[in-house]
Amino acid sequence: MIQISNKIFCEEFLTQLDIETKILPNPYYDYPYMIIKNFLSKKICDEITTSTQKKDDAIDAKVRKKSILIKEENLNKKIRNTKIHKLSPFYEKIYLKNFAKHQKDIEEFFSLPLTTSTKIQTLEYTKGSFYKAHSDDSNVLLKDDELVGFIPVAPQRKITSVLFTTSHNKEKTKNSFQGGELVFNYLYDEEGNQIHLEPQAGDMIVFLSNPYFTHEVLEVKDGYRLSLVQWHDGIIN
Repeated sequence: MIQISNKIFCEEFLTQLDIETKILPNPYYDYPYMIIKNFLSKKICDEITTSTQKKDDAIDAKVRKKSILIKEENLNKKIRNTKIHKLSPFYEKIYLKNFAKHQKDIEEFFSLPLTTSTKIQTLEYTKGSFYKAHSDDSNVLLKDDELVGFIPVAPQRKITSVLFTTSHNKEKTKNSFQGGELVFNYLYDEEGNQIHLEPQAGDMIVFLSNPYFTHEVLEVKDGYRLSLVQWHDGIIN
């Protein structure tokens, strides 16, 4: 294991790969990712959740692919079983206003001035939904089924932000989910435990989009998991 912050370690093989989009935060931080508590109020989160549940605009989320000749997105429910909704302009305005309040802190944390951001994706996970391990900016390179590297497919994704409007709870309650933890596949704590995050409504998790932060959403066992996801470009100093 290689230490990348005061409390977090990563698998050593990553440091031996030529990762084109490698960026890491200040190693003297406790954690290499941010958790912004109460990014939105519980009331607004409940409103977004309720309004989304009433919509019939959901489409199946696709998986980004890249080959030598083409870039494309494919539907593969063995890798990703998720629905995407559109966020209403009213709640989008509230979200963007609050993101602007936190943008300076995000930029300082990652030493990365932000430039452009994608449209907000509203991602719905119901019972049985999941998203297998993936990097937001790269696909894996395999040789004889062994991981030998990563190839960038979305280098404009420097930072990922995920805002939760429902909560992870062990018992079923309104606007909650069981299972569905956010896992960083190559990151571990001081005791060697893989990093599993169990977010609460209003939490925003911000992390770098490169392969060091490969992650997955474990299968939702019950309930309703809703998150607002964006990817942000920035200027690397």
